[in-house]
Amino acid sequence: MNAPIAIIGTGLAGLSAAQALHAAGLEIVLFDKSRGSGGRMASKRSEAGSLDLGAQYFTARDRRFVEVVQQWQARGWVAEWDPQLYHCNENGLSSSPDEQVRWVGTPRMSAITRAMLGALPVHFSCRITEVFRGEHYWELQDAEGQSHGPFSSVIIATPAPQAAGLLSAAPKLASAAASVVMEPTWAVALGFATPLETRVEGCFVRGSPLDWLARNRSKPGRDNSLDTWVLHASSSWSRQHLDLPKEAVIEQLHGAFAELIGCPLPAPAFSLAHRWLYARPASAHEWGALADADLGLYACGDWCLSGRVEGAWLSGQETARRLLEHRQ
Repeated sequence: MNAPIAIIGTGLAGLSAAQALHAAGLEIVLFDKSRGSGGRMASKRSEAGSLDLGAQYFTARDRRFVEVVQQWQARGWVAEWDPQLYHCNENGLSSSPDEQVRWVGTPRMSAITRAMLGALPVHFSCRITEVFRGEHYWELQDAEGQSHGPFSSVIIATPAPQAAGLLSAAPKLASAAASVVMEPTWAVALGFATPLETRVEGCFVRGSPLDWLARNRSKPGRDNSLDTWVLHASSSWSRQHLDLPKEAVIEQLHGAFAELIGCPLPAPAFSLAHRWLYARPASAHEWGALADADLGLYACGDWCLSGRVEGAWLSGQETARRLLEHRQ
């Protein structure tokens, strides 16, 4: 019996592995604790339209990823974003154009993973709590006590701290994942009925509770009914205010935004906050992926490489490569 392969997590790493394995003719089944795909590339639907609260854009440097992004562009999944970029520090706002090509999903960031998922079989709203080995195959247990399986191999494509808990059958892999420090980020979206009188469309911030802000309407294909902005707090501010109520987070980051934007800031017509507990790895690694090929247990994610969107995609590809190589 050729049992399918289970992939836990439908962010970019999990779907990158899924596509490569599916293309090689293997049967896969995906699981995700959320209601939809994307992980930290997910977009939140709101009364102010769809908002990218996680990854804001991505760049492509590796030749393989450049090629795949060009394919995504040809299919209409992504477009170039060329914002009026600024830097803000103790000296105030300054225009800061660069030559970097930035990509965004269209009409929202999650369009990429949704398109990659296609018709692949997936269980959403299904939190896997345990991965255990039977006599010949893997079984998964979810938070409701349901079991899933049998599976020939399991790929864990979640943030490192969550992966560590699911890798207990391979202690070396579990301890590698547990050694990865992930930084949190508070994200806040603000919508204004009257557009703000500023040329800023993206801004890198230093010396403030904020470290990034973006004007949603400057991204291609976005809904422009409100002038919506996404603010990301710095890792250190987010860590210090991890358990602050959402209303207080909105109030404090709205205040930091008002201080730096350099134009009058009316009360927002709309606001929301989202806490990314595992937003990004604190440092880069060069694992590519974690694998115990004899056991048939793998882990992948941006944390296995650069912490960037590209790293997530490459890690998924590396996982699929190692699994296929072992099967030959």
